[in-house]
Amino acid sequence: MEEGKEPPSITTFTSRPNQSRALPQRLIQLLSLFLVLCFTISLFSIYMIRQTGVFPIVQPCIQEQPTDSPADWIIPPLNLIHTMSDKELFWRASFVPQVKQYPFARVPKIAFMFLTKGPLPLAPLWERFFEGHKSLYSIYIHSLPSYEPRFPSTSVFYNRQIPSQIAEWGRMSMCDAERRLLANALLDISNEYFILFGRGRYDPNMLPEVNISQWRKGSQWFEVNRKLALVITSDTKYYPKFLEFCRPACYVDEHYFPTLLTIVAPNLVANRSLTWVDWSRGGPHPATFGANDITEVFMRKLHEGRDCLYNDEPSLLCYMFARKFAPSTLQGLLLFASEFLGY
Repeated sequence: MEEGKEPPSITTFTSRPNQSRALPQRLIQLLSLFLVLCFTISLFSIYMIRQTGVFPIVQPCIQEQPTDSPADWIIPPLNLIHTMSDKELFWRASFVPQVKQYPFARVPKIAFMFLTKGPLPLAPLWERFFEGHKSLYSIYIHSLPSYEPRFPSTSVFYNRQIPSQIAEWGRMSMCDAERRLLANALLDISNEYFILFGRGRYDPNMLPEVNISQWRKGSQWFEVNRKLALVITSDTKYYPKFLEFCRPACYVDEHYFPTLLTIVAPNLVANRSLTWVDWSRGGPHPATFGANDITEVFMRKLHEGRDCLYNDEPSLLCYMFARKFAPSTLQGLLLFASEFLGY
């Protein structure tokens, strides 16, 4: 060692066992935290799929069925809103099972179809009528597209509005609205009978599809079974003729359906309506009743002293419905409903 110089520094390395053990523990903690996070996200995803009905884009070719009951595949939607066009809707509604015997306990229902511009003034009376018979009916409402119903969630009319378009009285758009109601109701395979509620002249150009002997005029409000509902919604032969040539003063909503059914299914047409109206006051429209008309005498008039032919057979039950009633009649009708209407 030279004099006056410091000895060179010598670096020594010593092991630190505590630090080496801390490193794996830190990794294990991070990994555990990651696994907990993944598990939480998986649980949340499963919950959201069940709540929102979102399904994965890629699905296996063969899926496991939820149950063994075929009825589960045809349960109608709770919300009637969809994005189908009329063409797609009528095509979908035309599906008919070729095996007539249902493989499950099918309870036939009546589809009540309401064609209206907006609110239903007599809704409280209908609510009473439907009470206690939930499994025997279904409801469909066609209104102006701009109308937003405000029925409470407890109402039978809640979420029963179908995708609607503007319907003009006496125009083919009115028949389009009625066919739209029928097609939406046909999507529920349990609907067996269809009843329309709401608020003619021959043209030789309709030949050869429609001749004068087949020309019919009838009430816009009808009652049909499932077979006739399918005939109406699937028609592509006679619809174009009425669309082109039946215009005011040919009011197509009073001619198209009666004429179509007379040609296609004459043996199933009763040639009378189940809806009572009063034409005694004259004019182009039946009488509209107001609050002062709803008396005990009037209510008895609707029920007593009537007999008629239905399908060429005598019947004491001639009418099941009546029109036209102004909104002001609601309280009077509710007052007499239990005595004369049975509900």
